[in-house]
Amino acid sequence: MGKVMITDTILRDAHQSQAATRMRTEDMLPACEVLDKAGYYSLECWGGATFDSCLRFLDEDPWVRLRKLKEALPNTKLQMLFRGQNILGYKHYADDVVEEFVRLSIKNGIDVIRIFDALNDTRNLKTAIDATKKYGGICEAAMSYTISPVHTEDYFVDLAVRLEKMGADNICIKDMANLLLPYDAYSLVKKLKQALKSETKVHMHTHNTTGTGDMVNLKAIEAGADIVDTALSPLGNGTAQPATESLIATLQGTEYDTGIDLNQLTKATDYFRGVAQKLKDQGVLDPKVLSVDVNTLKYQVPGGMLSNLINQLKQAGKSDKLYEVLAEVPRVRKDFGYPPLVTPTSQIVGTQAVMNVITGERYKMNPKESQGLMRGEYGALPAPVNEEVRKKVIGDAKVITCRPADNIGPELEKYRKEIGQYITQEEDVLSYALFPQVAQKFFEKRLAETVKLDTSVLDKTNNAMPV
Repeated sequence: MGKVMITDTILRDAHQSQAATRMRTEDMLPACEVLDKAGYYSLECWGGATFDSCLRFLDEDPWVRLRKLKEALPNTKLQMLFRGQNILGYKHYADDVVEEFVRLSIKNGIDVIRIFDALNDTRNLKTAIDATKKYGGICEAAMSYTISPVHTEDYFVDLAVRLEKMGADNICIKDMANLLLPYDAYSLVKKLKQALKSETKVHMHTHNTTGTGDMVNLKAIEAGADIVDTALSPLGNGTAQPATESLIATLQGTEYDTGIDLNQLTKATDYFRGVAQKLKDQGVLDPKVLSVDVNTLKYQVPGGMLSNLINQLKQAGKSDKLYEVLAEVPRVRKDFGYPPLVTPTSQIVGTQAVMNVITGERYKMNPKESQGLMRGEYGALPAPVNEEVRKKVIGDAKVITCRPADNIGPELEKYRKEIGQYITQEEDVLSYALFPQVAQKFFEKRLAETVKLDTSVLDKTNNAMPV
């Protein structure tokens, strides 16, 4: 066992988990020189919710952010999170859009693409995996970790072997709700290392929501994990990843020593303290995200999902029904074939549980997303569903058994035509494909600012003309 490699999530998952993905590019760049010299395996800095957040809330072009980070971090691999056939949006896209997104992500500076599917349906990962390999990226296929009668250790080992055969360079255990306990992590990693080829790296990703994250990372390392995710302490722990500095200090002088210089890294820590303070002052970083919440282990409800449920009940004036809803979540999940609770399935199962409790009759009301899940629009569910419930939710509608994207024809040219007048770079087509309304607003504003800039330059030139 050699030294352990670290992926730091300070530029993506840390602020997505704690501060609604509101860190700006200008707040990242001053720390890049120190981060680039640290000796990380990679820096996770793009994908996930950053794309939507840039366009919707920060008035930033996510592609410009990526190019600036690439320039500022020439020696470190940049990593992104990619939702398989959903890319970074909330529905399935055509294969040509998925492939083009992968191509341009790599062209603009991404080295490692972590690809996952909420249902672990490998058919939803194939196009993204193939494209990553085609354009020379490092393909990290992720398994959405969860606990259920079907999600056994053997299930995950079998899934990992299939993903490796599909072309994955790394296999990531994506424990998004911090449900994987330390000794279970040890056992799972041990089995993965035995079942996979020696050159396939095992990457451990957890959070510290339930307070077990540091122990999960340590036991995974002892079992042979090659890479672990951590976040610099100003935005580490709580709903984010365990703190980077604590793990580096723990492993110093052992056979797992990361080789990262803690003294150098403290410069980045000091800097990000100021950024975290700024996010607190803006009201987007709530200190509540740092408290340990064992409800996650009890109800298997990730932190973000819990706050959603509380809000939905508050709006309905039914806050007193929280514990009934929490008890209903596992029942709905069982009826729906045990999907892992991660975007978008966590929202679908949670909303259905709220409706079941509020209406007083199970499945009397079911949103179109519940119908889509039961109809197979998101892919194959891990276990058989409750057929009585399915009948109640979708009636006699036909269930999709093929890969959902097989029903979607090529879309790229259509998007290109629709947005033609606004295109200033080839990447714009993809911004529009994923978030049409939000991107168009962004493009209109950009165009107006360009026109304003052009006229002011023209005025200055005219004024400078000899009389």
